[in-house]
Amino acid sequence: MTAVQKVAIAGSGAAALATAIQLAKAGVEVDVFELKPELSTVGSGITLQGNALRVFDALGVWSRIREIGYPFDGLSIRAPGPGAPVIADLPEVQTGGPDYPAAMGMYRPDLNRVLLERAEEVGVSIHFASAVTAAEALGDDAVEVWVNGESAGRYDLLVGADGVHSSVRDLIGIDTGPVRTGMGIWRAQVSRPPEVEHSELYYGGPAYIAGYTPTGEDSMYAFLVEASHDRAGITSGEAARLMIEQSLAYQGPWESIRRDLEGSDARVNYTWFTSHIVPDAWNRGCIVIIGDAAHSCPPTIAQGAAQALEDAFVLSELLVAADVLDESLWEAFHRRRLPRATAVVEASVQLGRWQLEHDRDADAPGLIFGIARQMAELA
Repeated sequence: MTAVQKVAIAGSGAAALATAIQLAKAGVEVDVFELKPELSTVGSGITLQGNALRVFDALGVWSRIREIGYPFDGLSIRAPGPGAPVIADLPEVQTGGPDYPAAMGMYRPDLNRVLLERAEEVGVSIHFASAVTAAEALGDDAVEVWVNGESAGRYDLLVGADGVHSSVRDLIGIDTGPVRTGMGIWRAQVSRPPEVEHSELYYGGPAYIAGYTPTGEDSMYAFLVEASHDRAGITSGEAARLMIEQSLAYQGPWESIRRDLEGSDARVNYTWFTSHIVPDAWNRGCIVIIGDAAHSCPPTIAQGAAQALEDAFVLSELLVAADVLDESLWEAFHRRRLPRATAVVEASVQLGRWQLEHDRDADAPGLIFGIARQMAELA
């Protein structure tokens, strides 16, 4: 017996699909409603640490993800300027335990596809071009969900895993949302030079952080963190040019990255860093928000997706183990997730704030490693 028999989930990202997979495996009827007309096929890379990989194993997709992505251990810090010398090799921190690599890189659309295929395999019903537009509690144990303005029926639970600009969060009256931290990031998907075997970061120079992470045998994603600017409306060619100009102080593999960016098919995107965390209950009755809807953080310690996946795993574990959806279940969920998610958001913001307030050439490796150790201890 599970606490729920029929569940609606808004969103189709990692938190949404992981929750759907785990519940469907336990025999729960699950409908996933996604606003977009189809699964996104655009994007750049993503860094996934060991605690995310551990959840993938529970979902039954770890072997496929390991095959498609690029697992690695360790992190190198390079200096800008001639030769891009390595100034520190940080030891691996296995946040998922000894059975998994410290991290891996992956092309984000590939991750989305693997999770969607697994969800369909275990019987989840996926509905694209379907926006959750309203929800009404029917007593303490049911909710009626409206999709595209029409009733989709009665459910035992509605999960809002619909991202940082969550509509479900708005529907249930939670007004804590993302705020800008003052930084922005360029990301580009490029080819992987053979010498790049794990993530490398450059501190100093014109960017707050310059770096890259391998995402496959022939691919990696490169990124530059700057003070945030309004980059709306620029063309792909202009974006590539700006990224080339801002990376000229960085050598080593950046020479290869710039050659790729000069090509006509360069894929570059830009986003602002934001952060937030809902500081108290993430549910209102039998409606709950998880993942980026409940908390978001800058990608400075690469834990955003991992924390969303942990939300999904803990929530589904509690729902499958319980007989009823009651206040004790929500208390257990918040007890396990709120302190940890808060610690991750605060650590991510701490590193970004340190970058904004201190000399860019100061000792970043020690702070990075200290935060990584904190994450391992919390895992």
